[in-house]
Amino acid sequence: MTESGSKLRIFKILKIIISSLLITVLLLFTIAAIRTLSLDVNAGLQLAHWEKTNNKSLVIDHHQREELLANFKEAIRIPTVSFSNTEINTTALLEFDRFLRKAFPTVFSSSLVHHELVGNYSHLFWVKGSQPELVPYMLLAHIDVVPASESDGWEAPPFSAKEIDGFIYGRGTIDDKNSLMGILQALEYLLLKGYAPRRGFYIGLGHDEEINGLNGAMNIVRVLKQRGVQLLFVMDEGLTISDGIIPGLEGPAALIGLSEKGQAAVKLSVSVAPGHASMPPRETSIGILATAVKRILERKPVSNAFVRTTTAVTFFNAGVKINVIPSLAEAYVNLRIHSAQSVEEVLDIIKDTVGDQRVKVELVDGFDPLPISGADEKAFGFQIIKKTVLDLFPTVTVAPGICIGNTDSRHFVDLTKNIYRFSPAWFKPGDPERFHGINERISTKNYEEMIVFYFNLIQNCDIRKLPEPHSSVHEL
Repeated sequence: MTESGSKLRIFKILKIIISSLLITVLLLFTIAAIRTLSLDVNAGLQLAHWEKTNNKSLVIDHHQREELLANFKEAIRIPTVSFSNTEINTTALLEFDRFLRKAFPTVFSSSLVHHELVGNYSHLFWVKGSQPELVPYMLLAHIDVVPASESDGWEAPPFSAKEIDGFIYGRGTIDDKNSLMGILQALEYLLLKGYAPRRGFYIGLGHDEEINGLNGAMNIVRVLKQRGVQLLFVMDEGLTISDGIIPGLEGPAALIGLSEKGQAAVKLSVSVAPGHASMPPRETSIGILATAVKRILERKPVSNAFVRTTTAVTFFNAGVKINVIPSLAEAYVNLRIHSAQSVEEVLDIIKDTVGDQRVKVELVDGFDPLPISGADEKAFGFQIIKKTVLDLFPTVTVAPGICIGNTDSRHFVDLTKNIYRFSPAWFKPGDPERFHGINERISTKNYEEMIVFYFNLIQNCDIRKLPEPHSSVHEL
């Protein structure tokens, strides 16, 4: 290696080390701040003079509660599964279209709402504002879900929407039909109360988020670009209200995702001469590859997802016959790349970590982490979400975070600089494993809270601008 190459490698390593240290310090500082009484969750803009609006209130009566739960359960029962990039349940998607029109008649008939299908199965709503000079925003959710089978160990069939001890079980209850139905139910109630927004807004419902949103969200973006639309902010699924989830963090915290990790699929392969199992060589292709994979996975999993790039081996392929030593062994690794790194840097780290020229490292596909959105006192979207959370849950601490998964919102970076990933779903110990896992569920109480959240959020967005920070208008 040349001297310049060595210096470049050293520079990259130092950059990664420094970035990792800064991220770790930031995480520890956030946890420490949240744990102390010195952090007032009502500080800053919460104590400022907000623009007065005549927000409508929502008190859900017994009849409405029965109706909204029945609608939500029906949404869960429709198996809108995305199986792979080439296989989606189009029959279920068409059924879901008919269901939405039946469940939310006011949304689909109001003169304030323009609706259109995009990419055959995705939905785009435009809710016209009375003051067109106000820049619109957008709420996102997705229709499709990942596969689920009762034989995996579900307490209730995954598409039954069975209610057990106050929880509705089913695929999509937390990813992402809770947000989808909550947004539309809130808009239905607002329109029934005679609400007309000052600030116009969009609602986008993609049909293939679980398989990268290439035909749903990307087509919605294409339509909006053609119309010259720019957005004040976008809000999508992502982080939640975590209570007892993060080690060292006491009390519930609403974490709003300012960015998303990047992603890469990397193929590791070893090719050697084949042989008979009766005369095994000292190292086989499987052994060499297994050693390489082990070196990649040595970090402890606790808090990994929030403070560094994570690695998971998702596919291992080797061998054709029980008594034949295979010539080729392959492993596919899925990486979620932290905001401090890039795809290129992570590939270099893998090669250095493996440290074996017999192991070929290839990038299958991937993308860098998403830009970081604003979270200061001038960040309209962040502050509106924060205010809405604190109005509904006064004892919750609101803090920025990084979304460890990927959402449809990543396709909207050309339409806004401010994308926030948050859903007011409560996650307690054991709940993160339900995400894409078995026994996915949401409490009836929490689903009702989500409707109220979106009902208030939409109205809170009607202010023209954020207030001046409390510190600058109340000098001591």
